[in-house]
Amino acid sequence: MYSGDELRLVLLKLIEEGPRHGYDLIREIEERTGGAYAPSPGVVYPTLTMLADMSLIAEQASDDAKKVFAITTAGQAHLTEREEEVAALMDRLASLGTMRSRSNASPVRRAMGNLRQVLQHRLGEGEVTQDTLHAVADVIDDAARRIERL
Repeated sequence: MYSGDELRLVLLKLIEEGPRHGYDLIREIEERTGGAYAPSPGVVYPTLTMLADMSLIAEQASDDAKKVFAITTAGQAHLTEREEEVAALMDRLASLGTMRSRSNASPVRRAMGNLRQVLQHRLGEGEVTQDTLHAVADVIDDAARRIERL
C-alpha cells in the first residue's frame, strides 16, 4: 500500500495532529480509508522506532503502558520540507476511504467468502473427480458471465 518512506511520512503527519501511540495510528489509518487499509503492527512499530531514532518524534509521558509519541521540531521541519508529498499521501488515504464508502460491497464480500468456504470444503473432501472439478469450474464461469452482464 505505502512504501516505507511514504508510511513514515503518513505516521509523522498523523502524529503532528496530536500525540499518538502505535495502535491509535493503525486505527486512524484504517478509519480514514474506510477499512480498506490498516498497516500491521509489524510495520508500524519499527517505523515509529525509526522516526524516533531520526529525532523526528519523541516519546511523551503517558498515563498507561503504551508509548505515546509527539512530533519534534525536526519532525515538523521534515514535514514542511516534504509538504506536497505529504499532502498527496494524505489525499490517497482520503480517496481510499471515499472509494470504499461508494462501493460498500459487504454483501458481495460475504458471498465471496461463502463461495470460498464451500469450495474449500467440497474440494477438500477426499478424492474429487475431474468431472466434479470441471462442473465446479463451469458454475463459477457461468456466474462470472452473468455478473459481467449486470
